[in-house]
Amino acid sequence: MMVAPKLRFKADDGSDFSGWEEKTLGELCAPLTYGMNAAATKFDGENRYIRITDIDDETHALLPNDIVSPSGELDDKYLVKKGDILLARTGASTGKSFLYHPKDGKLFYAGFLIKAHVLSSSDDYFIYSQTLTDRYWKWVKTASMRSGQPGINANEYASYSFAVPSLPEQRKIADFLSAVDAVIAAQQAEVDAWEQRKKGVMQKLFSQEVRFKADDGSDFPDWEDKTLGELFHISAGGDIDKNNCAAKQSKDYPYPVYANALVNNGTYGYANYYKIDGDTFTVTGRGDVGHAVARHCMYVPIVRLLVCQPNMDDDVDFFAEQINYTRVFIESTGVPQLTAPQLSKIKVRRPTLPEQRKIADCLASMDEVIQKSKGELAKWRELKKGLLQQMFV
Repeated sequence: MMVAPKLRFKADDGSDFSGWEEKTLGELCAPLTYGMNAAATKFDGENRYIRITDIDDETHALLPNDIVSPSGELDDKYLVKKGDILLARTGASTGKSFLYHPKDGKLFYAGFLIKAHVLSSSDDYFIYSQTLTDRYWKWVKTASMRSGQPGINANEYASYSFAVPSLPEQRKIADFLSAVDAVIAAQQAEVDAWEQRKKGVMQKLFSQEVRFKADDGSDFPDWEDKTLGELFHISAGGDIDKNNCAAKQSKDYPYPVYANALVNNGTYGYANYYKIDGDTFTVTGRGDVGHAVARHCMYVPIVRLLVCQPNMDDDVDFFAEQINYTRVFIESTGVPQLTAPQLSKIKVRRPTLPEQRKIADCLASMDEVIQKSKGELAKWRELKKGLLQQMFV
């Protein structure tokens, strides 16, 4: 007999639902099929082409940007319809899933995706939710590396087995999780709205369309045109001393080590020594270049992370925000990179220190709201992750 999940619904009459049964994806779906091998072309206004990269890694929703159409003659057998789940079959994204909703419009799916159409005897959202569990991703990791290259074919996907309850219980689970999804989507929309508000405020402040007044009500002086090299000493992080670093912070390793990564504020680890002390800002110099973060601590920068230390009395938060607004970009034939000499030539506008601080404080207050909203979003996502583990076998 199958092991029951920790959380279960009751039937409408208060009775227990029947037990769960082990089924394969192939038993619950029509024969799995591959997408069309067509090149992407300019969006024709109606027929959208969905590729692996069009599916958001976090939300599994259709991304709103880079919309294209498939080229050539269109065959309706490649149309995505209600009840269809798309599964990435190759590369680092193997296992990523997408559940179609009519609001997504007319979609044709590309060749690196596999379509699984859930039969009417099962709930499509319940089956799709199975692809979000830790159990599924453990299977993906094992199955995708059997051939030495990341990838899962249609037959292998069809063989994936998991426990399923009766259709009425599936629907209760699906409705409950869909309600949680709606809260997550609303919270994500709130984060997006605040980030857009901040961009609008930055545009008005850095273009000087809107300006603060001095505390006595007078106008601040005009802004100066400068280069970053005139205002800051700029240096690259360099090599890390691995013998004096640890993965976790402790009293023996108190100083953060920052690298180019954008996640977790760029934190790589912790060290028992520091290289930089005082108010500075860092700028990513490799990969996704030009992201600035103000730092108010003792730390160790490593590899291509660029450090800007003030030569004069300037507010590092203000200049970090200005760099992010400017979005520094350096053309590169290989991996995008930004060097200290290149960064030093970037032109910036310099108001007086009191005006710098007023602008920085204004944007910091918006960041506080954004971070609080992101924190709520993270809590809801964790809640859903926990529910998935408790409501599925």
